[in-house]
Amino acid sequence: MRAVFTPHTLEVVVVSFEGPDQYSQAGGLGVRARELCRAFAARGYATTLVFVGDPTLPMEEKDAGVRLVRWAQASSRRHPAGVYAGEVEKMRELLRTLPSWLVDNVVRPAAASGRVVAMLFEEWQTARLCRILSDRLHAEGLRDRAALLWNANNHFGFDGIDWGALDFVASITTVSRYMKHLMWPFDVNPVVIPNGIPESALAPLDGPAVRTIRAAAGTPCFAFKIGRFSPDKRWHQAVAAIAELRAEGLPARLLMRGGIEPFGAEVLGFARRVGLTVVDWYEPVEDASGIVAALSETQGAPIVNLCRFLPDDVIAEIHAAATAVVANSRHEPFGLVGLEAMAAGGVAMVGATGEEYARPYGNAVVIETDDPTEVASALRGLVEQPALSRRLRQAARRDAADFSWPLVVDGLLERLRFMCLHQRVLLPADGQVRMRSR
Repeated sequence: MRAVFTPHTLEVVVVSFEGPDQYSQAGGLGVRARELCRAFAARGYATTLVFVGDPTLPMEEKDAGVRLVRWAQASSRRHPAGVYAGEVEKMRELLRTLPSWLVDNVVRPAAASGRVVAMLFEEWQTARLCRILSDRLHAEGLRDRAALLWNANNHFGFDGIDWGALDFVASITTVSRYMKHLMWPFDVNPVVIPNGIPESALAPLDGPAVRTIRAAAGTPCFAFKIGRFSPDKRWHQAVAAIAELRAEGLPARLLMRGGIEPFGAEVLGFARRVGLTVVDWYEPVEDASGIVAALSETQGAPIVNLCRFLPDDVIAEIHAAATAVVANSRHEPFGLVGLEAMAAGGVAMVGATGEEYARPYGNAVVIETDDPTEVASALRGLVEQPALSRRLRQAARRDAADFSWPLVVDGLLERLRFMCLHQRVLLPADGQVRMRSR
């Protein structure tokens, strides 16, 4: 049976505030945009990622087969702190200039070559852009050559979206059934397309590096937490659990990597108020030896706060080395950190919202409450029952493979058939898009 969409009949564009540059990453969205685009490019699809990029890098370049297009670089130069600095100014720049560029540089050439374009817009910052582009495509006689998808990765900015208009011009998607239910009150019914992980995330890790990190922690209870400094991430619960375990005589340690959010000062202040020494580690981390130094040169400090960028391969090694990766959010649209920890063979300790890949004590630990004792008890259980830890790690790697990006892309391409029919976009026939009758 011939696939409806092939690299000869489809191009892919993703528009996202976040992207692969360090400047452009503030959470999981940049990773999602990068890896989704790479998965399409690996299948041979012409793929473009437009994002608010590093102002010091080229506007356009190729990376892993993906055409990277850095937008609003003039605004980024005025706001060097990161992708969300000067957010409103950058949004206005996208609205003013990007629709024309997409029409002239992507959709029109694709249509001339007999292809349609799947255009995926990420998060609330692009909702109005999606509507403006639809109107522009109608005016240019190209609306039937582009399927527009708008995706919600979180509930941020929902109150500022014209949902009726957005639902009219685009197919709305989201990343979990949990998010789908949160969106029902806005009178939309999104299609769930989960996040994924690259197949490389399932590759065997450097065993000696993992063992060296574990040994450097110097404790049987070594927890790791990474994410934005937000109350939703339950940082206080994780910190209080470490304090509780140490009060009981178990020398638990927490290695942490937060963001630049102001809430971080409150988290670190809370740690000190409950009697935990916090050491800020500013040395660069390029490989496992950097983590070994951070753990071994901080005199067993209960909390080591990493203040520098962590490479992906090092994060995976920490995931595998830790007793548990504490991703215990009270609100998590999908929970990419937990899935990445599972792929690395780590024990993911996740919340109970969007982490639909997690089976409680089947492949992960699921935290149901805000009580620090629940986290402390779960950590102690992993220390006291090595067989439980081994079983969870084995199941985690096996189950995480079901969320590899190639499988997610397969599902997205099948969903795209319905979305094109719904939007009256021309479908390929006999390997090419049929041309309009004149």
